[in-house]
Amino acid sequence: MEKKLIVVLGGRESGVGAALLAKKKGFTPFVSDSAVIPKKYKRILIENKISFEENGHTENLIAKEALKVIKSPGISSVKNPLINKINHLKIPIVSELEFVKSYLKTSYVIGITGSNGKTTTSFIVYRILKKEGLRVGIAGNIGRSFSREALKKEKKDVYVLELSSFQLDDFLKFRSNIAVILNITRDHLDRYNNIEEYIFSKFKIATLQKREDFLIYNYDDPMIREGLKKYSIQSKCIPFSIKKELHVGTYIKWNNIFFKKKENEERDILNVKNIPLKGDHNLYNIMASITISETLNIQKKSIISTISKLKPIKHRMEKVLSINGVQFINDSKATNVNAVFYALKNMNPPIIWIAGGKDKGNDYRELVLLVKKKVKAIICLGKQNKKFVDFFKEIIDIIVETDNLKKAVRIAYTLSTRGDNIILSPACSSLDLFQDYKERGNKFKQEVRNLFYEKNRYFF
Repeated sequence: MEKKLIVVLGGRESGVGAALLAKKKGFTPFVSDSAVIPKKYKRILIENKISFEENGHTENLIAKEALKVIKSPGISSVKNPLINKINHLKIPIVSELEFVKSYLKTSYVIGITGSNGKTTTSFIVYRILKKEGLRVGIAGNIGRSFSREALKKEKKDVYVLELSSFQLDDFLKFRSNIAVILNITRDHLDRYNNIEEYIFSKFKIATLQKREDFLIYNYDDPMIREGLKKYSIQSKCIPFSIKKELHVGTYIKWNNIFFKKKENEERDILNVKNIPLKGDHNLYNIMASITISETLNIQKKSIISTISKLKPIKHRMEKVLSINGVQFINDSKATNVNAVFYALKNMNPPIIWIAGGKDKGNDYRELVLLVKKKVKAIICLGKQNKKFVDFFKEIIDIIVETDNLKKAVRIAYTLSTRGDNIILSPACSSLDLFQDYKERGNKFKQEVRNLFYEKNRYFF
């Protein structure tokens, strides 16, 4: 009897999406999670009559019955004993994205990766393509599984996928028609043995492309330029830069953004002053989005109309409230050092910096000059703050530790005076105290609102 069981490891967004798609394609899905499956996903599985288990894996069932295994990206392919056993048994393991792509063979895919800016860039590109009138879907690391997007009745002309290094690790043949590498900075070194492994992971998006595809990359990033020399890439490479006028690609001249498809085909897109999102990090994301749009021959009016109406995404340099002249900023999405660097660079001092969480092998040296120049106090928010405190204790006089967000907000406000900026910009993963960066950011905003009402209660 032919095996029909597909085992899905991981009971969250990508895993549940894969199970739903597997069922629609005539397979029998079984979801297995080593931890508790969140209630909202459990409800979906029950409603769709999909079997599942939590708090552990029935290894014998997987070994004897599985036709293939779909693995969620959060599970390491190297360090997980169950994955090693499945590989030993020669049961095929595929990623959720690769599983979906096998059913969407003709779909055009724009894959966007990088240490920072993936979400912002993905949304900008999505909105430009929507403005152009294309049928476009957005999925991936952005919080929407590719599977659930593929299950929608209306099929798309193009899919914009935000791709994390963990998702890229599991790619065997997955091909992006347009691949984008925004930047590469030290990140996730708690999972990778060294920075070279992390760079290799990011470049997988490019090495799986064909000659007719396009690789769009940040020319200003030295790690990307080194990777281009090291890895074999067949696709057409198109750079973007905010520092240098390029022979081909997107660059800034006379404060205008230009694009060259060929050396003698310079095209003026828009003036930098007309971009509502400020800071170099946002400018890089917009330059990447313009390069993608120009590669697809999108009308200039669709690009300008979309970019001129942009607003900051949630949890990235998001102004919350001003309390008695002290501005609170939610930058919970800044989960690595480079993201914090751009946050501090684009803020006015004095700054009270709430940071910390689950360290990912961070190197904080990049922040030293900015912290010395702009930061007057640091609040360490996490369960294990020793590495963070040990690094900054010789650099700044006021460092306070807590594992409670309410206390962090209150302490920061107590240390502040009118004109200060208090920013939650962690440089670390949220997973020691929170489910994800969104929960951390939302709780931060709620605590700021609570403080606001408390300080202004006589006016309500």
